[in-house]
Order: sequence, then structure tokens, then C-alpha cells
Amino acid sequence: MRLDHVSYVASHDQISDVVNRIGSQIGTAFVDGGMHPKFGTRNFTAPLLNGQYIEVVCPMDHPATDSTPFGRAVKKKAEEGGGWMTWVLATDNISKVEESLGRKAVDGQRKKPNGSILQWKQLGVLDILEDSQQPFYIEWVSKEHPSSDGIAHANLSELFIVGEKDAILKSLNEFKEAVLKNTKFNFVKSEFESSGIKEISFDFKGNKVVID
Repeated sequence: MRLDHVSYVASHDQISDVVNRIGSQIGTAFVDGGMHPKFGTRNFTAPLLNGQYIEVVCPMDHPATDSTPFGRAVKKKAEEGGGWMTWVLATDNISKVEESLGRKAVDGQRKKPNGSILQWKQLGVLDILEDSQQPFYIEWVSKEHPSSDGIAHANLSELFIVGEKDAILKSLNEFKEAVLKNTKFNFVKSEFESSGIKEISFDFKGNKVVID
């Protein structure tokens, strides 16, 4: 279990500006990731060192946006002004997460502009709709991974999350140690800020870059 990627939401009209802004801050070009036809969204991705990546995603004018948890989560965040939506943990055996959460994973896929299809299984998106401090989980079915699209120049160094540390760690159950071993987290309680990712720090050529 490890941190796979982080998701940032923009509106359909603003996604190009957001992609250019974040890309320039971490010195990394985003690539067009294509459509999520099942979820009514589309994304752009930028590779990070250590096999991770950033996703910038926007809702589309599509029925699936309102009928699927991921589509609803993206649309809700976009309507709130956008920003960091969630952090996503990758596993090689999502059946263990299914047992832990008592639910089945759903299939996901997106078609890239070159025609290739990326496939995965995901679980826990409903939880981030109700509690934005939580992650969701993914198991990649495709051998290809978005971190291989483009050239990475920065690494993710720290996640700053507004929320209840104990609640988050409890939800990770037996996966807690593996997650904390590979990623630095800074948890803070606040009565004045919404829960969820407040900002993420990246290291780019020895310089700290903070994106909120």
C-alpha cells in the first residue's frame, strides 16, 4: 500500500489555466489523460518521481457526472471553487480493502488520446463525498501507469491535511504503517477550515514548492 496520486479539481473552463499553473510550479508538463466515460469527467496528469503523479480533473456536461460517486465528488468540488480533492492509495490486492470496508470495488477506465485504455479497480469514493479528509483506494489492472506519461522532475514531499488524525489512521486499519512509512503527513485540527487536503509540498530541484 502506497500513495499513488493526488487529485486536484478545476472547472471545465479553468482546467487549462490550472494545468499550466501547477505544471510551471513543479517544472513538469502535464499530458492529456483523456476521458472517464463512466464517471463523466476528464483529466490531465503530470508524473512525479517515485512512481506517483498529479491528476487535475474536471466535471463534464454528461449524465454520468451526476450518477456516479466520482463524478459527483468532482462536480461538488468544482462548484465549491476547486482545489485539492483527495489522495489515492494504491494496492496490489484490493480484495483486502474490500474485506476491511465491507464493500466491493468498482471498475474504472479512461481512454487516452492515443486510443489506449487504462483500467483499474477503485473503492472508497463514496467515503470522500461524506468525509473529504479520507483517501480512496485503487488497484491498477493495466500495466501502464500514469507516472510513465512524460518526464518527472519533482517529488511529493508532504501532505498537509485538515482533519482528525486518529480518525484517518483508524480508517486505514492494517494499512496504516505501510502508508505512513512512505509518505509524510501533517495533520491539523481546525474549527475554521473545511476538512481535507489544505496544501501539498513538492521538492523541485532542491526547492520547496507549496501548492494549495
